[in-house]
Amino acid sequence: MATYEQILSEVKKKDYKPIYFLTGDEPWFIDRITDYIANHVLTEEEKTFNQTILYGKDTDIPTIINTAKRFPMMATHQVVIVKEAQELENIDDLIYYIEKPLNATLLVINYKYRKLDGRKTITKALMKHTVFFESKKLYDDKIPDWIGNYLKKKGLDMEPGVGILLCEHIGNDLSKIVNELEKLIITLPQDEKVISIPHIEKYVGISKDYNIFELYKALGVKDVLKTNRIINYFGKNQRDNHITMTISSLFSFFSKILTFHYLKDRSKKNVASVLNINPYFVSDYEQSAKRFPPGKCVEVISILREFDLKSKGYGNSTSSAGDLLKEMIYKILH
Repeated sequence: MATYEQILSEVKKKDYKPIYFLTGDEPWFIDRITDYIANHVLTEEEKTFNQTILYGKDTDIPTIINTAKRFPMMATHQVVIVKEAQELENIDDLIYYIEKPLNATLLVINYKYRKLDGRKTITKALMKHTVFFESKKLYDDKIPDWIGNYLKKKGLDMEPGVGILLCEHIGNDLSKIVNELEKLIITLPQDEKVISIPHIEKYVGISKDYNIFELYKALGVKDVLKTNRIINYFGKNQRDNHITMTISSLFSFFSKILTFHYLKDRSKKNVASVLNINPYFVSDYEQSAKRFPPGKCVEVISILREFDLKSKGYGNSTSSAGDLLKEMIYKILH
């Protein structure tokens, strides 16, 4: 099974393979590989006769095979891209081409959001005879590091907390995150190479006083007034601070506090490693642990689960998201 970096590296070196099968739940990596092949394998003149884009819902396996078996015209290769391949019927019949592909063709198959049955012959054949790439969703705790690496490739750095703030605000959709980063990079003054939280507040539009970080801090010191101000703001601004995301973020926060309580080695390095946080935030968790002992953490996690269900309609038919958030925070703080 190939990696994202490996595939791009080989294609950039013109080390082309006959078939690329790109599958998985994270479309960003699939789209980047596909776009690179579409934009760089052929010249603009060669693309006229040698690049074909098909869509799963509008094509079939015989058409794909016949297209892939054509020889390139006035070029060394042809590129055939099949988008939305998960919509194809009888994909098992593709095996007749997989086992005997045309080396002059780069067949790129985008099979998003679904997983092939590993027991089927077609899956085994794809894994054996193609460049098989599975694009998995990144866990939330991995996204800040991914953001940092993305910025480094652009010659930029970021302050601690920037990646987490973006993730908490935007979610784990890499396409949306990249869109915000690119807009931020364009508006960033040329002489500034480090993205800070004030930059995020100014250019991405996240409130400097009412964001998930400030909620963590307020809860960590049991600042009732500030906590309620933030939650009231979240309740009135559900588009940018949806209740589901808020509960998920708080679940992660209190789970880490609970984990902290049972650490024998509480050195900054070990805490940061185990909790998957930047060492800069270790002191915040130390402070929060003093105010939320293990028993209270377990209780809070139970409260969060209760209100997660209520926010989805279980046991609640009338309360608004804002009312649920207020009640939830009251139970957490008292």
